[in-house]
Amino acid sequence: MPVQGAAPAPIGPAATSNADEAVAETSPALLPADIAKLAAAEIAPLEEMPDAATRSLDLVGPESIYGTDAFGEADGRYVVTLMRRLQTPIASRWAEIMLRRALLGATPAPRGEGQADWVADRAALLLRLGEADAARMLVQGVDVERFSPRLRRVAIESALATSDPQGLCPLPEGGEQVGGQPVWPMVRAICATLAGDEATANATIGRGPPNDPIDHPLAERLVAAGGGGRRDVQIDWTAVDSLTDWRFGLASALGVAIPQNLLDGAPVWFEAWLARAPMLSAADRIAPARIAAVLGVVSSADLVDLYGRAMDESGDEDTDSPAGRLRAAYRGDDDDARLNAMHAIWDAAANGEGGERDRYAASILTARAAVGITPSGDQKDDVAALVESMLAAGLDIQAERWAQVADAAGGSDGDRAWSVLAVGARRPVVGITPARVRKFADRAGASGAQRSALLVSALAGLGRLSDADAAKLAARLGVTLGQSSPYGNALRRAVSARQRGTVALLVAVGMQSPNWTGVPAADFYQMVSALRAVGMENEARMISAEAMTRL
Repeated sequence: MPVQGAAPAPIGPAATSNADEAVAETSPALLPADIAKLAAAEIAPLEEMPDAATRSLDLVGPESIYGTDAFGEADGRYVVTLMRRLQTPIASRWAEIMLRRALLGATPAPRGEGQADWVADRAALLLRLGEADAARMLVQGVDVERFSPRLRRVAIESALATSDPQGLCPLPEGGEQVGGQPVWPMVRAICATLAGDEATANATIGRGPPNDPIDHPLAERLVAAGGGGRRDVQIDWTAVDSLTDWRFGLASALGVAIPQNLLDGAPVWFEAWLARAPMLSAADRIAPARIAAVLGVVSSADLVDLYGRAMDESGDEDTDSPAGRLRAAYRGDDDDARLNAMHAIWDAAANGEGGERDRYAASILTARAAVGITPSGDQKDDVAALVESMLAAGLDIQAERWAQVADAAGGSDGDRAWSVLAVGARRPVVGITPARVRKFADRAGASGAQRSALLVSALAGLGRLSDADAAKLAARLGVTLGQSSPYGNALRRAVSARQRGTVALLVAVGMQSPNWTGVPAADFYQMVSALRAVGMENEARMISAEAMTRL
């Protein structure tokens, strides 16, 4: 997702573990117990436009890379229940990217699901993933006159998530409240001032109740910004204990800073929404953009671009600033200079308070800089970090150039580089034998048991180990591959029906963990196998490489 703002001076090229880890042994209750019970059907409002003037609801969204039959003949109640119950964030950046593609692409409503509600459910899940712009794109593909009640609610959320209160103006009014007061008088005042009608804005906005410290003041401030209302409205977050869509949408539209303690206590998707808030400076968007990049919402190229915008806005070209180090990583005089700059970026993340998530963000940030380093045995101590960085952005061809260095490298760095390439390369470019896998697992020990188990699962799922060898290696780690389970059976049904979208959704269901330590190895084998079986091996490889990088 592009991070908006003024064009920066370029930074990048013009083109282009926990000690107590253990194998996750059992799956959570991943599938709903009863998919037949649904909420009462919502009736779409009557159409007021002639059929010739309205857009079709048959296929809403851009062309699907997984095909219009991505969900095939799946029962809509089943698919939608999975979507509504999916807990975010999921463990994998690449699984999120895959799911976004499946949800955003134009697909007909599954059997039993209303067309407008199908758009609403896709957009609602995209919002919870942090994909505000993608959700808004879907909502805007439907004429307001054809909104169902659910789609209307999601349209409100998407307008606020994209910091665009004006997006509320075309919507029919309802009974929503914020801060114990009706929201629509405030919306009417905001829309009036945005339309230049100060008289209506002043007559409508009124004053908020005395016990409302934030919701009405934000609306008043927005009206005042348009030329109406009171100019002396103060925004005071002191008594505010939670962040809501309304508070986020209006504050970010005004460019008002949201206190970090509220962001820390809110779902992580608010950080992803903040990363693209156009009224904030690039510097203020860098921290949330790093989080959004790890989630899968912001790309490596867009993250680099944002650093360039921050440097451009400040006019500061200090080589020891974060943006200055990034510029040096891309444009240093030689490999040693560029590597030194990359180490400074990686070390800052490793020594900071952001934990594993921020370390992975640093890898995403330096991906294309890593491509510029010439493969050499002299860099064997850096091969793991370089390969991990490249594959964090999907640069598999470039990472494969380091195969000989990775094979020859020793110690833990050599093992890490080997494991990432063993599962992430387009074809086997490093030696993959049962003996090599056993050696990896033995050196990893108990603290790396989860990494070893996921490695065996990924290699087996990608067909790079025989079933017999994989079963023996998994058994040494206390894992049974291929055992029948409700989750595995659901994946097999989706594979049998060639439903790529359903497979992507089910993989995300299996990733309902805040980190990779909670992804069961037996389930991971089922995921990778299913993706490969429906022609999504590229996605399977990137997800597997991510597992090796982040554990």
